[in-house]
Order: sequence, then structure tokens, then C-alpha cells
Amino acid sequence: MMPTLQDVYTYEIITKDQPDLIEKAATCLAKTFVGVDVAGKWVQEPIIGYSLKLPYDDFYQFTKEYIEDNVHQGYCVVALDAERNVVGALVGDTNALEIHEGPIFSGTFSDMNIVMDVLEDIDVRFLNDYKQRYGKEMEDNEVLHLFLLGVIAEHNRHEIVQTLGDILVQKASEEGLRLVLAEATNPKSMSLLQKYHGFEKYVNVEGDFIVHKYESNEHLNDIPATVADGIYIIVKEL
Repeated sequence: MMPTLQDVYTYEIITKDQPDLIEKAATCLAKTFVGVDVAGKWVQEPIIGYSLKLPYDDFYQFTKEYIEDNVHQGYCVVALDAERNVVGALVGDTNALEIHEGPIFSGTFSDMNIVMDVLEDIDVRFLNDYKQRYGKEMEDNEVLHLFLLGVIAEHNRHEIVQTLGDILVQKASEEGLRLVLAEATNPKSMSLLQKYHGFEKYVNVEGDFIVHKYESNEHLNDIPATVADGIYIIVKEL
């Protein structure tokens, strides 16, 4: 069967002088995280959408600012349909993981601080392990941190995830980075990155996964274990 026109996607690494694509990418990602109906199926990220129910407008703004701050590094890639709508996006950066002390967000977006606390819990453990493993602190341009992934296409969703990842992993490899890292909040995204790109749950020098279990977090323990049990550091060595 020939693919129909709307099933043929093109892929672009977006640049800082493409504000329209930055906005479309942020829209795609924010919808995916907060919750969106795609071809009759509800797509939602468990922490942002299911548990904390963060407002769409706030999460969109957060995502847009993240892309604007990091797009110059060349690790923000989108899938476009025939009308140049963004139907998939994967955005990351090569900054050394930063740990912020205390809350950053306020008002209607204050619950985003819960998310940052959870990320920092596992990031601190990873940074400590990284130092033990490599004998030095993590620096910029050593690790590609994949931060947000979202697909709102109705067809060929897995193919889009695979291609978006291929583009960034290959670029990171060509640029001599050591590894690619993601904080996987649900088994679906984790299994796709494992299947298509060979990511694995990171095992620290003690032989343990680096994970923040939802059941142990008073703000996130309403996430059913059948949906996701925790947020894991997953990596691919280059």
C-alpha cells in the first residue's frame, strides 16, 4: 500500500531564527505532556498531566522558553507533515546537568517545583556516579540530555520517534559526546528508546538503577503502578 500524503513526514533540526517552528514544537510537546486526544486515544505524561494536572498555558510557556534557550545547540528536531505542521518533537541540550536549590516556579505553575525536585533527586545521584565513574565532574558538551519528547501524529508514531531519536543520537555521536541521557517517566517512552536506540536503564557503580519511585512521593503516589512506577535515568553510550 502506498503511503498517503499525510503519512509522509519530513524532519528538521530547528534554529533560533525559526520562531514559528519553535512555537509549533512547544505546542506539540505541551499537548502531549498535559494530555491530548490522538486518533481517539488519550496521550498524556503521568507526572505533568495525570498527577499534577499542570495548566497547559504554563507548561507551553516553560517548553517554549526551554527550546529558545537551547535551540542554538542544534538538538531540537521536529517531524513535519505535508502542511508543515509539527506532529512530533524531540528537544534536548548538552549542558552539564544543573541542580537548583529551592523552588523556581510560583503561582499556577508552582507544582512544577515538584517535577524539578524529582528530576534533581535522580540527577544528583547520576552526577555523583558520573564523577566516580569518570574521575571528574560532568562538563558541558559531554552528554546529550534528551528533555522532552512528544508525538501528535495519527499515523506512524513509532517511526517518528525512531527518526527523531536517530537524528539527535547520530549528531551527538558525530560531535564526540560520551553518552545520551534521558529521564524516562513512563514505560512507553522508555521501551521505545530501548527498542529503537538501544537505551538502557542506567546502572550505578553499586549495581543499582537510578530511579525515583512514584509510590514514595506524596505528590505523585496517585499514579497507578500499571501506568508507571517511577522515573528512571536511561542512557545510551556513544
